[in-house]
Amino acid sequence: MAKWKIAGINFDHFHMGDNLRMAHEHPEVEIVGLCDEQPERMQEAAAHFSVPADRLYTDHEACLTATEPDLVLLCPATARHAEWTEKVAPFDAHILMEKPFAASLSEADRMVAAMQHSSKQLAINWPLAWYPPHRTTRRLIEEGRIGEVIEVHFYDGNRGPLWHAADKVEKTAEDVQREKPHSWFYKRDQGGGSLLDYLGYGTTLGTWFLDGRKPLEVTAIVDQPHGLEVDEHSIVVASYEAGLSKFETRWGTYTDPWTDQPQPKCGFIIVGTEGTISSYDYESTIRVQSASNPAGEVLEVDRLAPPFQNPVQYMLDRLEKGEAIEGPLSVEISRIGQQIVDTAVKSAEEKRTVALID
Repeated sequence: MAKWKIAGINFDHFHMGDNLRMAHEHPEVEIVGLCDEQPERMQEAAAHFSVPADRLYTDHEACLTATEPDLVLLCPATARHAEWTEKVAPFDAHILMEKPFAASLSEADRMVAAMQHSSKQLAINWPLAWYPPHRTTRRLIEEGRIGEVIEVHFYDGNRGPLWHAADKVEKTAEDVQREKPHSWFYKRDQGGGSLLDYLGYGTTLGTWFLDGRKPLEVTAIVDQPHGLEVDEHSIVVASYEAGLSKFETRWGTYTDPWTDQPQPKCGFIIVGTEGTISSYDYESTIRVQSASNPAGEVLEVDRLAPPFQNPVQYMLDRLEKGEAIEGPLSVEISRIGQQIVDTAVKSAEEKRTVALID
């Protein structure tokens, strides 16, 4: 008998397939139900993970009532994160929401408020949080290898959100052009755009690297692609008491970083008072400068073991131990990341530097 019952609800974001695979591979999990208002969007996952037809639902209340999951995986469009948290919260299940936290700070706070009426936990999954180079970087920071972090430099993205499906299955240029006019990723009122898609990665993991410190003010600029209502490129500068950090998002990198790292490389460069770390997505090594080796050395990344290989492992381990969610998946760290995102949006709209929104 499986110890944990998991349901996947709302397939707006293709990461649902990735998260369900993690649940399917967990030895103590049973996928008890899938739900989406468009039943065709569930069919591939249902086939891949052997979910029978009688566990497929188009009504979330029916799904939650019949299956009584311990944990719900949610992957709605960014602008519907608060709405879907409020829909699921009354059914007394833990929630793992796929990134980003929300489309705005007020919506993030609605999500937190919805969960306060139960004893259940809310976690925000940032896939970059499970990349070995970034986990290794965090460990070295905790060990004091580079002193106190004073700068975070982040550049990340991919060719665009429609170039790949779950498990990074590649699509064609024809697929992209056909889907683009209809995709929520390219609609402003649904939380589309590279800034909202990727900036939270940098600001949330950056806040983790900075031990929860907040910036004082933010300056942001976004591009305005012809024929689109959302950005595909943003550059954000955050001013902290200790110095400046930069967060850059890009749909339209020359290559996808999981196949061939583009230039600039996707990932982080962390600057401390006593050294630096370059930590790039998907790479098997990081480069560290430190007081003991200022010329720099290349280190193998940590080999991650359960429960630190993916969000399902981690969250179930926390629940098993009765411990709170920590790090970038926590509401506390993710909310600071969202504060920076909201401030960046306002700065880009008003074309000026803005004090951090609270």
